[in-house]
Amino acid sequence: MKIKEENYKTIDLFSYCKKTGLSDLDSNYFIKNISNYDIKKQIRLIKRLKKEPLQYVLEKTNFYGYDYKVNKNVLIPRFETEELVENTIKYIKRHFNNKVKVLDLGTGSGCIGITIKKELPNIDITISDISSKALLVAKENSKQIDIKIVKGNLLDPFVNKKEKFNVIICNPPYIARTYKIDKMVKNNEPHLALYARENGLFYYNKILKDINKVLEDDFVIAFEIGSSQKDDIISIIEANLTNIKIEVKKDLQGRDRMIFIHNLTNNKKDV
Repeated sequence: MKIKEENYKTIDLFSYCKKTGLSDLDSNYFIKNISNYDIKKQIRLIKRLKKEPLQYVLEKTNFYGYDYKVNKNVLIPRFETEELVENTIKYIKRHFNNKVKVLDLGTGSGCIGITIKKELPNIDITISDISSKALLVAKENSKQIDIKIVKGNLLDPFVNKKEKFNVIICNPPYIARTYKIDKMVKNNEPHLALYARENGLFYYNKILKDINKVLEDDFVIAFEIGSSQKDDIISIIEANLTNIKIEVKKDLQGRDRMIFIHNLTNNKKDV
């Protein structure tokens, strides 16, 4: 994609975006977001699209109708994670009154927990991650929002402080090392947030082993999962929790992508 400087004023930005492989929708979105830059910077950014996701080039993404900062220290949130958030909000509205304590575990950019807080301002939200670089992004995204940020390894800081939650939502790393993923994802997004040992099940095992220690009497646990992991994760759940209900939900493409674990009735609980 070589463009001579004397031709800058006559180039078709949309055509050049399309040459990088972007869809019409993404091309229009990208051009809209770079429209205030001079033409030389616009071309530099478009050239990066051949090797980098547009969200990293723009350093932002839209999630659940809100704009969030992203960079190579955090995952780019996907549509199925929006569905995880949407369904979790429904559980909270259906089953709880008053203030609810929610933990977004392994928050990355913070988009899950921050979005829930924006949609349900009265709830108490904590977001946590082991990555200091990810938490810098989450901190920037949570400016002017009353939210608690914790650095730590999974549930350890909350077990140590004997802190408990009504809702724990988590999109952990769940891709097996042997699984082939899109080259653009593999070459750009943080492997710490993508891959997991034990055929992708390591973090589910680790979290569910300790989760009883941080659950309030009435609780909901929400996990995003890989589309082929349902049966294995249900086995892990049943080995660690009793007197619960397990609900598997499909994404918009009909794939098993969410598991909800709870001990709730249809009656709302005061917490």
